[in-house]
Amino acid sequence: MKILITTDLYKPLVNGVVTSVINIKNGLERSGHEVRILTLAQDTVSYERDGVYYIGSLNSGWVYPGTRIRLKIPHNFFRDIIRWNPDVVHSQCEFSTYGCAKKIARACGAPLVHTYHTVYEDYTHYFCPSKKLGTFLVSRFSRHVLNNTDAVIAPSYKVGRLLERYGVSTPVSIIPSGIDIVRYSHMPAAHWIGERRAEYGLDGGELRLIYVGRLAKEKNVDELLDMMAECMDLPVKLLIVGDGPVRAEIEEHCERLGLNDMVSFTGMIAPDKVGEYYHIGDVFVNASTSETQGLTYVEAMAAGLPMLCKHDECLEGLVKDGVNGWQYSNASEFRAHVEKLIDDPDMRKNMSINAVSEAQRFSTANFVNSVELLYMDAIKRKYVLTGKEAVN
Repeated sequence: MKILITTDLYKPLVNGVVTSVINIKNGLERSGHEVRILTLAQDTVSYERDGVYYIGSLNSGWVYPGTRIRLKIPHNFFRDIIRWNPDVVHSQCEFSTYGCAKKIARACGAPLVHTYHTVYEDYTHYFCPSKKLGTFLVSRFSRHVLNNTDAVIAPSYKVGRLLERYGVSTPVSIIPSGIDIVRYSHMPAAHWIGERRAEYGLDGGELRLIYVGRLAKEKNVDELLDMMAECMDLPVKLLIVGDGPVRAEIEEHCERLGLNDMVSFTGMIAPDKVGEYYHIGDVFVNASTSETQGLTYVEAMAAGLPMLCKHDECLEGLVKDGVNGWQYSNASEFRAHVEKLIDDPDMRKNMSINAVSEAQRFSTANFVNSVELLYMDAIKRKYVLTGKEAVN
């Protein structure tokens, strides 16, 4: 098959959407498919390189950090892609490149598949002072976009239920995004781990908690600090891996709580090195309730880390209490689980083994196999409607 993937977000950006796009592109190509990408350039110049079409764009960071708005797509981009004649157009974002995806799919008679990556209800503080109004606008906008596609992928049952509530009528398939299991399960050299632990003050025998992700308001990292404040008498430390727009506020909150000796920050880590940093910790922690799936959870499990995460629908069937970790609802539960993890190293070891086993379900191969089946079904349904020749 020939598959065009459209996305507002792509390398060199680092986030869950980019990771998902890279993984599906690589997986589809390994399966023998042709894949091209249509995305936004990080400046106003449009260009094509190695099958990736970059549309010139303007910074729209005032809406949400790291976002951009496309300029006019060059005519030769449309011409080249339509001549290539993709069998499927798979859009990953609802804004700048979505209109291009829709236009190209229509011109080629190809099905338009869309992955709904973001729970925008949790981002209304960026664009609307009223949570209620923002949620209404998100619901209406999402329904309009998705009802103009041929198939929708939701990365978790949480998102599937959300889209049902929005009134989306297009068929929705639950397909969790996959990760490169080997990349995260591979353990760095022991001396490297020891050096990093010493660098961040994690070599004193304490239980090492680790958070990996963007430092943004919706990630709720402040709550992790509040949880740590309830554990000040315990031998436990927290490493925060990543950077983002609210890092300064998080560091100030850390200082106000008197946690400077318990919490360390790495700052931004190169994308190809992030997998190594999971191995610095003993337990993965996260307090976000804004995730659609949360690839960092799966990455951490692949690295053998038990989970200690705030209760959220996206963790349904992923974090199994007492098996590969726990979900917590309040500070007393968080502390109780930390105490168990400190007191019972054998239980922690078993949880680590179970975490690695659970992560295997989310391999890139499984992800791509599920997406291939959805593509074929969408093509067949489109064939019935348009008479376009089906792809074998």
